Amino acid sequence: MSLTARDLMEPDVKTVSPDDDVADVFKRFARYEFSGFPVVDDDERVVGVITESDLVDLFEPEDETLWIPIGLPPFVDTLSYQVKRPWADLDLGVDMIRNADRPVSDVMSADVATVTPDAPVDDVLDLLVGDDPDINRVPVVDDEGRLVGIIARQDVIRAFRDRRLE
Repeated sequence: MSLTARDLMEPDVKTVSPDDDVADVFKRFARYEFSGFPVVDDDERVVGVITESDLVDLFEPEDETLWIPIGLPPFVDTLSYQVKRPWADLDLGVDMIRNADRPVSDVMSADVATVTPDAPVDDVLDLLVGDDPDINRVPVVDDEGRLVGIIARQDVIRAFRDRRLE
């Protein structure tokens, strides 16, 4: 008998709403040892995912290019340098205040890879080891797109270990 998503999934899933604000999500990350949460609407349909890296991106400058004019007008040219500010230079307090009230829907990834409960384990593995390194968990949804569970990488590893021990 082969494994399906139903065999691997954790049915008790911690989620956030698209209307929750960034400050609420920070608190959830502090409370639970997860690197991301599915974002579900009022009907429990998966509409996105919010990860720690999505929140970290709020504190990084959007434009890391420094433009330096050289020459005299009208012969002005520019040199560009990539500037990567160290974390110590970022004013996290100001950035947190500026972004605390932003809704999750502004920050989340809306393109979410999901599987159905009857999906074979190979489909789950393809997502977890695919080209997108940011996929650490796969939401399991019913035919209506409602969340019924979640599968983390460790769930798959644990299932294979348990099968070997049988």
